[in-house]
Amino acid sequence: MSIKTLAVLAADLNAGRISSLELTQDYLHRIKASTHNAFISTLEETSLAQAKAADDARANLSDSDPSKPSLLGVPVAQKDIFCIDGSRTTCGSKILDNFVAPYTATVVENMHKAGIVSLGKTNMDEFAMGSSNETSHYGPVINPWSAEEELVPGGSSGGSAAAVAAQLAPAATGTDTGGSIRQPAAFCNLTGVKPSYGRCSRFGMIAFASSLDQAGPMTHTAEDAALMLNTMAGFDAKDATSLDVPAEDFTAHLNDSVEGLVIGLPSQFFSDGLDNDIATLVHNAVKEFEKLGAIVKDISLPNAELALPSYYVIAPAEASSNLSRFDGVRYGYRTSDYDDLIDMYTKTRSE
Repeated sequence: MSIKTLAVLAADLNAGRISSLELTQDYLHRIKASTHNAFISTLEETSLAQAKAADDARANLSDSDPSKPSLLGVPVAQKDIFCIDGSRTTCGSKILDNFVAPYTATVVENMHKAGIVSLGKTNMDEFAMGSSNETSHYGPVINPWSAEEELVPGGSSGGSAAAVAAQLAPAATGTDTGGSIRQPAAFCNLTGVKPSYGRCSRFGMIAFASSLDQAGPMTHTAEDAALMLNTMAGFDAKDATSLDVPAEDFTAHLNDSVEGLVIGLPSQFFSDGLDNDIATLVHNAVKEFEKLGAIVKDISLPNAELALPSYYVIAPAEASSNLSRFDGVRYGYRTSDYDDLIDMYTKTRSE
């Protein structure tokens, strides 16, 4: 099966070769038939209604340009850390198994305003803590490239990565705190981008470590990632850390020459811990850049070794604060047998 990128699907929709409703129905059928456990839930009723609305909107566009990518009517998957009004949002956790969000995350709202269809919510490591997608209450996600099911898809956005790699969706949202987009994208042969902090709103994206969490796209190509970011990014007054900067077209310079571009290769990233096959692939890619006129320089990041211990101070501290709200008092799972408030807290969170 040939891969249909967002750009290709957008062109097909623009040219009338397929309808959003047909496309959405096809992906929903693939999701139901899949054995990868990439989705926690689907949004079939909502997504079909969104697809019908997109088709109606496209029919009323008198100046549609088949050569100009528009994501109107293109279906994508949403990581189950993004709230969508009226839909379950679980974060891969039993404690939120019955939580129905009362509002929609800004990133998802931006996409819906652009006419993008949300197919469903993808599986993830519980509360985005993990790098293998094996800690979800809903079971592990299977890497689509793994014939014997022995390979993990990476995490915490492993469900999104598997969904795109298995062609259950042409693209998906993910979140990245310490690699949770970039690592599963690498494991599943995708393009994954963690945007600059503040580019994408965190409103409605359930927090793990607030000063590190960032939403981003997971796609087959850099072009698709740029198209996704065009709809996801933007200032949001509801997020105090949102960057108030002019809107940018991330596709504008995709085909520019790399002649004269300076690429730094940190020596610390080529240590004894690097797999030889991966090192060879990276060096081969560097040679391609050099052939295209890029300038490659060896550089040093002497404080790089402090990154991991710094992360393990900041992330757990912020997670402790953020996750304390999940206590069984106002919403979510609550234990059925307890003596007092503290006992209820303890048993609920333990269970």
